[in-house]
Amino acid sequence: MHSAKPIFSYRPYWAHRFGTAPFLPMSRAEMDVLGWDSCDIVLVTGDAYVDHPSFGMAIIGRVLEAQGFRVGIIAQPDWTTATPFAALGKPNLFFGVTGGNMDSMVNRYTSDRRLRHNDSYTPNDEAGKRPDRAVIVYSQRCREAFRDAPIVLGGIEGSLRRIAHYDYWSDKVRRSILIDSKADLLVFGNGERAIIEIAQRLGKGEQVASIDDVRGTGFLRDGIPDGWSVLASDTIDDEPGETAARPSAADRRAERTAIRLPSFEQVRDDPVLYAQASRLLHQESNPGNARPLVQRHGDKELWLNPPPIPLTTPEMDAVYGLPYARAPHPSYGDARLAAWDMIRFSVNIMRGCFGGCSFCSITEHEGRIIQNRSEASILQEIEEIRDKVPGFTGIISDLGGPTANMYRLACKDRQTESLCRRPSCVYPDVCKNLNTDHSALIELYRKARSLPGIKKVHIASGLRYDLAVRSPAYVKELVTHHVGGYLKIAPEHTEAGPLSKMMKPGIGTYDAFKAMFDKFAKEAGKELYLIPYFIAAHPGTTDEDMMNLALWLKKNGYRADQVQTFLPSPMSISAAMYYSGRNPLRPVRRQGSEEVVTAKGLKQRRLHKAFLRYHDAENWPMLREALKRMGRADLIGPGKHQLIPTWQPAGTGLSGGEGTRAGQKHGTQKFFTQHTNQSRRPGLPTRKRGPKTD
Repeated sequence: MHSAKPIFSYRPYWAHRFGTAPFLPMSRAEMDVLGWDSCDIVLVTGDAYVDHPSFGMAIIGRVLEAQGFRVGIIAQPDWTTATPFAALGKPNLFFGVTGGNMDSMVNRYTSDRRLRHNDSYTPNDEAGKRPDRAVIVYSQRCREAFRDAPIVLGGIEGSLRRIAHYDYWSDKVRRSILIDSKADLLVFGNGERAIIEIAQRLGKGEQVASIDDVRGTGFLRDGIPDGWSVLASDTIDDEPGETAARPSAADRRAERTAIRLPSFEQVRDDPVLYAQASRLLHQESNPGNARPLVQRHGDKELWLNPPPIPLTTPEMDAVYGLPYARAPHPSYGDARLAAWDMIRFSVNIMRGCFGGCSFCSITEHEGRIIQNRSEASILQEIEEIRDKVPGFTGIISDLGGPTANMYRLACKDRQTESLCRRPSCVYPDVCKNLNTDHSALIELYRKARSLPGIKKVHIASGLRYDLAVRSPAYVKELVTHHVGGYLKIAPEHTEAGPLSKMMKPGIGTYDAFKAMFDKFAKEAGKELYLIPYFIAAHPGTTDEDMMNLALWLKKNGYRADQVQTFLPSPMSISAAMYYSGRNPLRPVRRQGSEEVVTAKGLKQRRLHKAFLRYHDAENWPMLREALKRMGRADLIGPGKHQLIPTWQPAGTGLSGGEGTRAGQKHGTQKFFTQHTNQSRRPGLPTRKRGPKTD
């Protein structure tokens, strides 16, 4: 892995003399209290401002403050006018713009393209406090407020839209968000290393247009700079991408070689080239060997430098040890913030995920190399929660991250890691070079729960069970001490077709984990249950696949509420499958490449979801029709082996199988994961219903 300058080794900016702010200011009045006449950097975010290391803008703000910069925050501004964007004055160095902790379109719309009725990142769950494609709108308003102030994009919305990408909500390929926003720079991935270098260089008087060598950034150029070779893709065997001179073997080995992606115009008009671009992007994602990417947009070249070098453990400790207030900004008063309530007593112990699930955006944003905090840093944060956070009752709600059990797991050989181009370390099987020793995590759990004043430590992050079965001692520790009744787990499907497109293990691995889980629960004298997650309508899923999954659910006594219909998030491999009908996990060719069947129509997508809710009478008419069409009418009837009955309860089935009754608002009916056969005990206990209310 390439070396990188430690992020806290820079000489502090002159404004460090102002010290640390209790909260980063959101108003001129707060700036006056701090003695500031201006902000060096103004961060604009689509989330409410919570000064906690689970919120991206809080981390970036505090990291920049630690470098000596005066940082202000504009949170969820009224985007219909530029006035709120001028509230803190013109930043001396730049605006930093993000849509928030989620892509703004995912935040605002369901997988059926319906508006969500709440926003967990907004006070009192109020919806509509951020615009569609917030990064673009915010950037335009910043430009209107101060035309010559540099604008730097960041966050997950910028990361996932850094190249030409399929946009599910408009059902078309859109240009890089850098083009549409008219910003100066785009920071993708974990942003600390890049944003610190950018701020330091701008603080020394360098022009933003000259900053073109920072890893993890994207920008526009008129052409390819002198001294660089551009390697054109030749994966499609009967039609090359954009023409470019083929470099010699020596050039290919040279440091100054970039990879040309098919242009925006090409991927917009040709789904096969879109799949090719997706494949190339993901092949060039390892910081140890990734080369710059170039993609033509009209008369401009979009240039993406290699991904950022992962943070070291000392750097992670320093980032998470900054003086966060660990609370929402006081301006929100007593308003409830659901996202804050969820994480206020949790601790993030690591970043990144090497699972490579094709539908997930974690890898594209945080990378495949796990970045760990030290044990001492984690334990110190637990004690800080215990001593400083109001309402703490002695229960830590989570020790985790993107995945609960990847802490300190890594490739056994650093050189092998730096050369690897595999999209996943655990698919189609766990790599022989991957260290799966969970002993460091077991020791962390033991020390965390032994701290004075800590009654219980829950593990709420998603568990990678194909790794957990490699460490029975870990499963025993988890089950005996850290599961409070339920443990969520994500098999996602039971059938080989969709699982192969998701890059998830077969259902046999889930069965092995469940057997281990039940064994240790029995030994501990506990009644514990797994909550399985499933995805409907993922690329590669047929109606028959969903029918078989429903039969598996019924056979095992599950009535699932943890159901999601596939949503093609920008830049994911699954989104490329959805749009192109090709599989970018394999070589993409004009002729002979693997095609992927996908449920795209609303009716079929709802059918796939209905199979997961086979127990809901509202879905029975749709399921009966589908089963007859599939030649499986034998599954309609009262038998245990049959999926749905022939009879229909009065007043149900009137909504076309959408899971709601006629006249009800969409999405108001709540389902809970239930187990319907106590004697076999494979699922969850039947839920007791509360008293009926009018």
